[in-house]
Amino acid sequence: MSEHGLPADVSRRQMLVRSAAIAAMVGPGSALAAGCAAGSGSSKSSTTNSGSTAANSSDPKNPFGVKASNPLDVYVFKGGYGDNYAKAFEAMYTKDFPGASVSHHSGQNLTGDLQPRFNAGSPPDVIDDSGAQQLKLDVLNSSGQLTNLDQLLNAPSIDDPSKKVRDTLLAGTIEQGQLGQSMFSLNYVFTVFGLWYSASTFKKNNWQVPTTWDDFMTLCATIKATGMAPFAHQGKYPYYMLVPLMDMVAKNGGPDVQTAIDNLEPNAWKADAVKNSVDAIYELVDKGYMLPGTEGLTHIQSQTLWNQGKAAVIPCGSWLENEQLTATPPGFDMAVFAMPSLTGDKMPQTAVRAEAGEPFIVPSKAKNQAGGLEFLRIMCSKAGGASFAQNANSLSVVKDAITPEISAKLLPGTKSSNDLYQAANGQYIAWYYLNWYSQFEKDLEDAMSQLMANKIKPADFINRAQSAADKCAADSSVQKFKRPTSTS
Repeated sequence: MSEHGLPADVSRRQMLVRSAAIAAMVGPGSALAAGCAAGSGSSKSSTTNSGSTAANSSDPKNPFGVKASNPLDVYVFKGGYGDNYAKAFEAMYTKDFPGASVSHHSGQNLTGDLQPRFNAGSPPDVIDDSGAQQLKLDVLNSSGQLTNLDQLLNAPSIDDPSKKVRDTLLAGTIEQGQLGQSMFSLNYVFTVFGLWYSASTFKKNNWQVPTTWDDFMTLCATIKATGMAPFAHQGKYPYYMLVPLMDMVAKNGGPDVQTAIDNLEPNAWKADAVKNSVDAIYELVDKGYMLPGTEGLTHIQSQTLWNQGKAAVIPCGSWLENEQLTATPPGFDMAVFAMPSLTGDKMPQTAVRAEAGEPFIVPSKAKNQAGGLEFLRIMCSKAGGASFAQNANSLSVVKDAITPEISAKLLPGTKSSNDLYQAANGQYIAWYYLNWYSQFEKDLEDAMSQLMANKIKPADFINRAQSAADKCAADSSVQKFKRPTSTS
C-alpha cells in the first residue's frame, strides 16, 4: 500500500503488521477497535446491490454455490505488499476448485486498467482496489457496481462452520468497509501508522524518541545540526502527510472534533485542534526541517533516501518495511513511534491510527461473483491469514492466524508496529470522511501538498479545507453518512 504511493486512495486505506505478540493482538479478545463504527447513513446500494448469490448455509463447504469449472478473474494492486500473497490465495482456491482456471493480473493504474472493463460490464471477479489510481468506492457504490458483502460476513467460516465469517475478523474490520449499514469492501490488511526511524541511528547518536511536539522540535534542531534532514515525506502523494496531521487533530480535539469533521459540520475545520495541529506540522516546513526537494518526490524516492540516512524520520503505514526490503541496509533496525502530543491533547500520546485497510471488492457484474465471494472467504480463513503474513510481511484482519513459528520470524519494523499497537491500549484513531467522500479527500490532499511546499500558510490550508467540506456538504449528488457521536 503505500502504494501509491500509498494505500489506497480514498482512503488510501491502510495496511499492515503482525507479531507474536500478535497472538494477543489477534486473539479472541483482541479489539482492533478502529475508533468508531462507520456511519449511520443508509447506503443507496445496501439493499439493491446484494448481488445474485446469497449464502447457502446448508452447504458450509460451498455457501455461495461456486461452479467448480467456472474461471476466476483476479486483479490486485501491486504495491507495498507485492502480489505473491494473491498468487498464494489463488493456489488455495484452485485446490478447492481444481477445475477452475484463474487469471491473475496486477498493476498500479487501477482506474486505467479497470474502468473500461466496468464500463463494458465485464469487471474482474475480485479486486484489490488500492493505490493512487484506485477506483473510488463511493462512486462505484452509488452506481450500483459493488456486491454487498454482508452475505460474506454471514457465510460459515472455513475453519469452523458453526461460526460466521464476521466472527473471525478483528473488531473494526466490518465498519471500515461499510457504506451505510452494509459492508461493500473487505479491508483485509491491518495497518499501524506513525513516524518511522532507524533505531540503530537513534541509538548511535543518543537521540531519544520524542513524546511531545516540543521535544520533537528540539530533536529536529539537533538532527539538522549534524547535516541530516530531520524529516522527509512522500511529496507527490500528500495523503502521507495528511495522516500525521489528522492524527494530531484527533488527539488534540478528541471525539467531538472527529465527529464534526466526519459529519461535514459547519466550521468543523475552524476548531482550535485543527489550528494547533496545522501550525505544528507547518513548523517542519517553516524551520527548514524538511529534506530539500521532498515535496516533489515519490514514495519510493523519499523512502529510499530515508533508508540511505539522508533523513531521520518519515511518516508511513506499516507496509513500509515490506515495501523497502531491498532498499533497507543491514542493521537499519526499522522502528516507528506515535505522533508526539500537543499541549491540551484529549487523547493520550500513545494513541495511534491502527485500522483495517487495503479494500477488496467483488463487482456486482462479475461473471463469477460466487467465486469472488469464495475467494474472500478463503482469505478470511486462518490459513489465509497465515499465508498473507508469510508472503507480505504483514498482518491481516483474521483472528488467531499467526502461529508462534510465523511470529518468530517477524522483521524489526513489524515488531515495532505491534509494540505501538499494544501500547495504545485501545486508544485508536479512525477517520471516515476519506472513505466516504473521495473528492473532499482529494481537495484536502491538494491543500496539504501546497502547505508542505510552503506555497500556502496554515490559515490558507484551514480555509481551503473548510471550503472543501462545505462544498461536499452542499452537493446533493453525494450520498452523506454520519459518524456516531458516542464513539471516538
